[in-house]
Amino acid sequence: MSDQTYSVMVVEDDLALGELLLEELEAEGYRVCHVESAEDALEKLDEFDPDLVVSDLQLPGADGLALLRAVRERHAAPATLMISAYGTVDRAVAALKAGADNFLTKPLDMDHFVLSVERVLANHRLRAEVQRFRDVLGRESFRGMEGSSRAMRILFDRITQVARADGAVLVSGESGTGKDLVAHAIHAESARADKPFLAVNCAGVPADLLESEFFGHAAGAFSGADRARPGLFREADGGTLFLDEIGEMPAPLQAKLLRALQDGRIRPVGADREHQVDVRLIAATNQDLQALVEKGDFREDLYYRLEAFQLEIPPLRERGEDLELLAMSFLARFAAARKRPAKRLSEQALAAVRGYRWPGNVRELKNAMERAVTFCEDEEIGVEHLPERVRRGSEDERSVAPETGLPSELLEGDMLPSLDELRRRYVHYVLERVDGNKRRAAALLGVGRRTLYRWLE
Repeated sequence: MSDQTYSVMVVEDDLALGELLLEELEAEGYRVCHVESAEDALEKLDEFDPDLVVSDLQLPGADGLALLRAVRERHAAPATLMISAYGTVDRAVAALKAGADNFLTKPLDMDHFVLSVERVLANHRLRAEVQRFRDVLGRESFRGMEGSSRAMRILFDRITQVARADGAVLVSGESGTGKDLVAHAIHAESARADKPFLAVNCAGVPADLLESEFFGHAAGAFSGADRARPGLFREADGGTLFLDEIGEMPAPLQAKLLRALQDGRIRPVGADREHQVDVRLIAATNQDLQALVEKGDFREDLYYRLEAFQLEIPPLRERGEDLELLAMSFLARFAAARKRPAKRLSEQALAAVRGYRWPGNVRELKNAMERAVTFCEDEEIGVEHLPERVRRGSEDERSVAPETGLPSELLEGDMLPSLDELRRRYVHYVLERVDGNKRRAAALLGVGRRTLYRWLE
């Protein structure tokens, strides 16, 4: 649960029920007010500014549906939960069609009512968050890349500037930062956007086939070459060729690549004539090419040819506010792809995401959010739905108190308790510490309210 205090307006002409609902909501930590009619509610709406309106459908004067429609017309309308003693399907459908977030029938079960309030507020907040992130992404996305941090805004500007030139580009950054996306963005922003964009991973092609892959070969050039092949440079003529993991390229091929960059001429393997090509080269690496040059594993002249236009992609841990933005974006994307309701991170899960260093960067975050959507059946993703390394890594980042022993209340008697018994004792221990507030207890335990209720049963 969020630390935010939500406000709830109860519109109920039954004074006894209204007072009961107020007591339940106040006990759960909500800021509340009670009015007895739709007219009173509309007068107090701006002053109280509720996050949720709980209203009976049967009210003196204007009924609950009229109030609901008036509330929905407001800018930044609150969530709405309708209740009625006349719980017919038609009335429920009418309320939901008018925009109610949920509909309950009397007599109310108080635990179910409180849980419904929590769910309605959580869903309302989630929709607002998703809309906020969509608005942000609409302003802060660039050619498939998302980010509002200063580091990413600088990168987006540099991509635009580099795209206007026509020289080779070196894109560097840790694994998983999105070097391929930067290469695609440079091509899309350039004058070559309507020409081919081809990509190859230098580490993914056997060394003895790389030359043929790049420059093509003549028929009969080697065993198995029964027909001529143009190669990537000729296929990308007029467009862009993206070479990922260029640090893995063998030294002999580096020399031929350098010549192709210098004069635009290539010779297929086994051919007796050269071909002129017009290709812009974008290379990427997660290695320190300068260190490879010093070791003699990478040609110095090729390195200087590439690094004239060098773009460094910041790691995710240095992108500040982008982390939560990206997590929300991935959650919304995967939930939509699986036709599931939108999901949000619990406070504990968000703390774990923020506390982890993400060595695999955006790719690792994307995979973690896909896993969370797959395994989470509720609308709120808990820490238990995150990969173990994320949970463990975020815990390692926190300072650990010197006293690590269990509270004595959990270890009564001489016999060590079973795991189930220890959990039962700990749940009651936490409830006592928070004065019986189930909402806070569930948050501290890192579980949903439904899980807590199940444990208490």
